[in-house]
Amino acid sequence: MKQKETMEHKAAGKNGVLRMAFVVLSLVLEIGLLVLFFFRLNQYFRWFRLITFIVGLLLVLVIYGQHKTSAMKMPWIILIMAAPVLGITLYFLIGLNGSTRKMRNRYEKIDALLFPVLHGRKETLEALEQRDPDAGAIADYINHYAHYPVWQNTDVTYYNDAADGLEAQLRDLKRAEQFIFMEYHAIEDKESWRRIEEVLVDRVHAGVEVRVFYDDMGSIGFINTDFTKKMERLGIQCRVFNPFAPGLNIFLNNRDHRKITVIDNKIGFTGGYNLANEYFNLTHPYGMWKDTGIRLEGDAVQSLTLTFLEMWNAVRDTDKDDPNAARFITQYDYHAAQHGFVQPYADSPMDDEHVGENVYISMADKADRYCYFITPYLIITDEMNHALGLAAKRGVDVRIITPGIPDKKLVYRVTRSFYNGLVRNGVRIYEWTPGFCHAKMSIADDKMATCGTINLDYRSLYHHFENGCFLYDCDAVHKMKEDFDQMFTECREVTAYYRSERSNGRRLLDLFLRLFAELM
Repeated sequence: MKQKETMEHKAAGKNGVLRMAFVVLSLVLEIGLLVLFFFRLNQYFRWFRLITFIVGLLLVLVIYGQHKTSAMKMPWIILIMAAPVLGITLYFLIGLNGSTRKMRNRYEKIDALLFPVLHGRKETLEALEQRDPDAGAIADYINHYAHYPVWQNTDVTYYNDAADGLEAQLRDLKRAEQFIFMEYHAIEDKESWRRIEEVLVDRVHAGVEVRVFYDDMGSIGFINTDFTKKMERLGIQCRVFNPFAPGLNIFLNNRDHRKITVIDNKIGFTGGYNLANEYFNLTHPYGMWKDTGIRLEGDAVQSLTLTFLEMWNAVRDTDKDDPNAARFITQYDYHAAQHGFVQPYADSPMDDEHVGENVYISMADKADRYCYFITPYLIITDEMNHALGLAAKRGVDVRIITPGIPDKKLVYRVTRSFYNGLVRNGVRIYEWTPGFCHAKMSIADDKMATCGTINLDYRSLYHHFENGCFLYDCDAVHKMKEDFDQMFTECREVTAYYRSERSNGRRLLDLFLRLFAELM
């Protein structure tokens, strides 16, 4: 039986990769045929050439006038001006953010039902603002623009190893009485997931409602389309975000990158790790894997429950929505041992508010002594580059940890292309030598921190559905600081090496790669 399951797992992964290859090939062929078609028209009909010129010019003006950072706009403007047919075609297929009116309306509709039932208290925000105006300003921004309140009465546990987080999840899942919600970018149907699946099936038999939600693109190399059918047979409700299929899918550029587990609206988990073996160091494709997470118990879990329900109900109009989704967001009697402030939040490409990036910029802006970041990818806008550099110039010890072993070599090359500009302004860069660090965290001045799914790259900051958690004066903040200190001893500092000027050839290549950074 074990051999049979192993062969099935291999077949599932192989089928997923083949499906992805087929879809990518289909998309490339579609783009190629469109470009060829328009190029032929452009070549043989002067009036079409004029139309292409006018459309390109108008599109450049529209892009220039968008409320986006210049780093997001200039690559498209350059491409459209240099190769109008290719640039226009790619922009309409990929450059549009996918936030169609129909999708926006669905998210607005479910948000209008869910957010009013969050039982956040204005007095909690006011208490934080009085205690620490800098932290209060960040919390007020999240509350006002992302609509997630700040909470107290919540215990937070930090896991410096994803494997420890998984063990804690399994213990809590076994105690579920009402419902279990799990939303992950990637699920691999192997040993780690099988341990979770066994518990979920047991809870289903005990009458617990179990829902699993995953991103098709994130899981495509791990599972095939039969996974959903398998879950349904086991009594587990399962939905897929934005299935990856041939066709001109303008929503293709937006993926669900969130990682959330909610148990009975009482306990919640989030962090950087997906539910696949490599995240728990059962396999080592890129050396040791560094990932982190947090466990919440108490009032703040309501925000994680809402975040899951938003995606579950808004993703597709053909799904049967909850008649009363808000029934899952309830208060219960809990008395936390900790006295800090906790604020889970989410970021969405359905609006023009880049919450993830703005929180990171605010962390650097409000720091007095130090501000540390860890990210698997470093592809940032001019605005964030400026904020990190300005903080360093103010005397703040700004450090960024990136992987010592990359998982994507081309993306890693683009990541390193940002080092020179940062270190010249005083930012220190470290590479984690044991392997690949996938954690996404920031911390400042031993008092405030973030932990979640948001990378320091364009995809996380602008295109993906993400989630994070802002923490102030929690025990977990001090544990995160200890972990950062430990990681620095395992890193090589490359600040001095990248302070020197690059060769002209390398600078030219880096500039060329950055033209496509938004798509990486």
